[in-house]
Amino acid sequence: MAFVHGKSAVFKLDNSSGSLVDYSSYLEDISFPRSVETAETTTFGSSAKSYITGLTDATISLSGKFDATADGTLAAVVGQAATLSFEYGPAGSTGGFVKYTGEAIVTSYEVSATVGDVVTASVELQVTGAITRTTW
Repeated sequence: MAFVHGKSAVFKLDNSSGSLVDYSSYLEDISFPRSVETAETTTFGSSAKSYITGLTDATISLSGKFDATADGTLAAVVGQAATLSFEYGPAGSTGGFVKYTGEAIVTSYEVSATVGDVVTASVELQVTGAITRTTW
């Protein structure tokens, strides 16, 4: 298996009209943690706990440089009831590379400015439903 550099990562998210927008050129960090709930099934007489798997969950955290155009499209979907489609390619969008797709809700959008640095932006997404893993 070949390792890849993160510099070519791609992230696209629907705008308020339902068209995918590529935010890759503004981003510098994408975090995509996924988890599975467990339920304990241990009964009397057991000497070790046992579990079964339950529901899956995922969130997406994006951070990068502020851009007025990107701000306009992201601000328009904060709190939107309809889910937004996303596409995420951790290694880029070259044919054959891994692509994750799904639906998400924007739960947070933050713009930060400090006196000695560039203005930044961050977005938090809650994935809703199943995630599909395919290739570009």
